[in-house]
Amino acid sequence: MPLSSPLFERAASAPPIPKGLPLVITLTGFTDAGSALSRTIEYLRDDLDPTPIAVYANDRLLDYRARRPVIAFDQDHLTEYRPPRLELSLAHDTLGSPFLLLAGYEPDFAWEAFASSVLAFAEEFSVATITWVHSIPMPVPHTRPIGTTVSGTRGDLAEAHSVWKPTTQVPATVGHLLEYRFAEHGAAVAGFVLLVPHYLGDTEYPASAMAALDAVTVATGLVFSGDALREENREYLEKVQEQVSGSEELSRMVENLEERYDAYMAGSTQATPIIHTGDLPSADELAAELERFLANRPSGDDDRFGA
Repeated sequence: MPLSSPLFERAASAPPIPKGLPLVITLTGFTDAGSALSRTIEYLRDDLDPTPIAVYANDRLLDYRARRPVIAFDQDHLTEYRPPRLELSLAHDTLGSPFLLLAGYEPDFAWEAFASSVLAFAEEFSVATITWVHSIPMPVPHTRPIGTTVSGTRGDLAEAHSVWKPTTQVPATVGHLLEYRFAEHGAAVAGFVLLVPHYLGDTEYPASAMAALDAVTVATGLVFSGDALREENREYLEKVQEQVSGSEELSRMVENLEERYDAYMAGSTQATPIIHTGDLPSADELAAELERFLANRPSGDDDRFGA
């Protein structure tokens, strides 16, 4: 593919896109503690079956040698080649509410060009809000709710759910760049950093994907069932508890983390973890969260990006 090739191709079969939808961004890359983003993308694609609007060009954005595609080998021949996908799609939540979904890998190249294209799509479709999620490992116990650090221009979300507010410098992701550019344009953007137990960061921890989905619910009012994730998490935690119970060293580590976590939360602000029970919220909790979302919407929330 020549260097002058387009950054993306619009899907010929894309349906008409309503104006004023929320934009949800889930990109894997530099950090994905607990496989939060990869599992969230898997859920969104498999369960919601989004319809592509624009497909980004791997040959422009992907370093194949750093993240090699998967190819299937059957005894003496190759049967399937599965390159990564980075797409802007139209999706519908469990209740049928539409939203825009930008999901896939974090680009290795052309960050500014990619960010400009996303802002252009947001302006074209007059998106209402932008929400993105990523995850990092933290010295916190798995026996407590997954906390978040919230950034962006939506102060109500940061005040309610940002349990850790550091002042620091961190290696940037393209999600950070998107948030920064959207904020420059005065858009309603929120980024959620999931604080995943560090000793589970290299595993597929279902609760981290559940927390990612719940963060999106809090920010947008969209609802996701996630029944399979809930069941996976129960089985996963049973195995973790077996290992912890069988090791005095692990038990002591978790107890120390619990003490530090509880002491920190006791002295923190009124911000609370989004998931209060360590599991997906019940139907009543989802309804209450949705009511709070609607009640706390800023008076200017009807203003769309680029309007």
